[in-house]
Amino acid sequence: MREGWILRGMLAAGAMAVALGLAQPLAADEAPPPPKDFGAFLADVEAEAAAKGIRPETLAALHGVRPIDRIIELDRKQPEFTVTFAQYLGRVVSPQKVAQGRRMLAENRALLAQIEKRYGVQPRFVVALWGIESDYGRLTGNYPVITALATLAWDGRRSAYFRGELMNALEIVDKGNIGADAMIGSWAGAMGQCQFMPSTFLKYAQDFDGDGRRDIWSDRGDVLASAANYLAGLGWKDDETWGRAVTLPRHFDKALANLKVKKTLAEWSRLGVRSADGKPLPRRALEASIVFAEDGGPAFLVYDDFRAVMKWNHSTFFALAAGHLADRIARR
Repeated sequence: MREGWILRGMLAAGAMAVALGLAQPLAADEAPPPPKDFGAFLADVEAEAAAKGIRPETLAALHGVRPIDRIIELDRKQPEFTVTFAQYLGRVVSPQKVAQGRRMLAENRALLAQIEKRYGVQPRFVVALWGIESDYGRLTGNYPVITALATLAWDGRRSAYFRGELMNALEIVDKGNIGADAMIGSWAGAMGQCQFMPSTFLKYAQDFDGDGRRDIWSDRGDVLASAANYLAGLGWKDDETWGRAVTLPRHFDKALANLKVKKTLAEWSRLGVRSADGKPLPRRALEASIVFAEDGGPAFLVYDDFRAVMKWNHSTFFALAAGHLADRIARR
C-alpha cells in the first residue's frame, strides 16, 4: 500500500517531508468548535499550571502570547503526497545523508560507545534516527514551542492533547532544562534535535553530561543519549538488528505479511523465504515477521528492533528508511 507522506514537521525551508516528531498522526477531524477568547483561555491555562505547582516566573512565558494563524492553517490543511517507497527511500537515505551520517558516526565514536554501553543501542541506529529527525541537528524548527502548543490547544481540534503537551512544556521550563524563549521546535511542538514532543521529553530525555539540564537542543551528548534511551524504552534489543530484504516464493500467502505474524527464521526458511541475494536466511533462534513496503513489494523480514522504531514513528516507510540508513552509515 502506498503511504501518504504527511508534512507534519514543516521544520524549515528545504526540510524533508518526513513525519517528524509526532507520536500520533493528526486525524482529519470535523471542524472544531469555535474557541473561547484567547485571553480567557490563557488565564485558564495559567490557573491550571499554577495549581500543578508551576512557578510564577515560568508562567510569565504565557504573558503576551498570541495565537499564530499559520500554525492553525498547517494543522487543518496538512498537505499529503503519495510517493512510492523507492522515492521515499531515495530522499531519506540520500548519498548526502549517508555521507554525513558516516562523518557523524566517526566524529562521535567515543561518545556513542559510552551511550551504547549505558543504553544498549548500537551507534549506527542512534545516528540514523538523528539524521532522519533533524538532519543531524541542522533542522530543528523555528516556532516557539509554548506559543505553538498554546495555539493548537486553543484552536480546539485536538485541544486536550495539545493542552496536555503545553503543560508538559511549562514543566520542562520550570525544571530549568531550557528557557522559554529558547524552546524552539516544529509548528506542532516537536522539539530539539530528537524532535521529541514534551511528553516524550519528560519520560525519555537524558542529562548525559550531568550538568543538571536535559538539553536536546544543543548538547550533543544529551541529544544522542536521549534518542538511545527512547529506543531502549521502546523495547530495543542490542543483540538483534532491524531486518533484511528478502525474496518470497511464487505462491507465498500474502496474509502472512503482517507484523502480528511471527515465525522463527527456520519456519520462514521452510516456507521458501530467502535473503534478497538468494542465500538462505541466517541460522539464529529469532522470531521475525514479513512486511511489504507497499503493494507489490519489496518484502522485508523484520525483527523486534523494527517494531521499536515503529513505536517511535508509526510509519512502515519511516522504520524501513531508518534501518536502511543505519546499515548504509555502517557500510553494511
